[in-house]
Amino acid sequence: MLHLAQFFLYLPFKILYPTKVIGKKNLPKGSCIIASNHTSNLDAVVFALNTWEKKYYLAKKELFKKKFNAFFLKKFGAIKIDRQTSDVSAIKNSLKVLKNGKKLVIFPEGTRVNNENMELGQVKQGVSMFAIKAKTQIVPMFLYRRPKMFRRNKIFIGKPFSLDEFYDKRLDNETLSQATLIVEEKMNELREFALNSLTMKK
Repeated sequence: MLHLAQFFLYLPFKILYPTKVIGKKNLPKGSCIIASNHTSNLDAVVFALNTWEKKYYLAKKELFKKKFNAFFLKKFGAIKIDRQTSDVSAIKNSLKVLKNGKKLVIFPEGTRVNNENMELGQVKQGVSMFAIKAKTQIVPMFLYRRPKMFRRNKIFIGKPFSLDEFYDKRLDNETLSQATLIVEEKMNELREFALNSLTMKK
């Protein structure tokens, strides 16, 4: 159903939300976590419609309240998560996705951040925890700005990296904090690269 939706929705969305994806070649084959900044509820939809391979997305449980929304979200690969608790079901489902060789998209800020300079909010530990447990690569992603109708936008995909130095360590708060700092650094490096490349073209 996803590819059918992509086929019919790609052109309308391309007209309404013209978006160019830069760095698609950086997406590895098989399992990885895509760690992206978060600007709006349309982020996942725009990304899904501009890349063909099915990916899975951690999505807040509030988006699933309406049955109609819940049906399509699940078809698009959304995994419901309760952000107020340690959601064991969401954790298990996410790890299953990664261990099955699929791609998982996470917005590690945990909420939408859309400030003038597109600065990252606080990066939470979920990305590093999943990457270490599943022993998979992380791919940073940067959405240049919030999707807005008829405004050109760009999505930058960075080079994959791993947290393999933490694979054999105990996953306590100190370890996850150190690993998360690396994730934050890589995401900020991509942000700076994207903003600099856009400035040079002006």
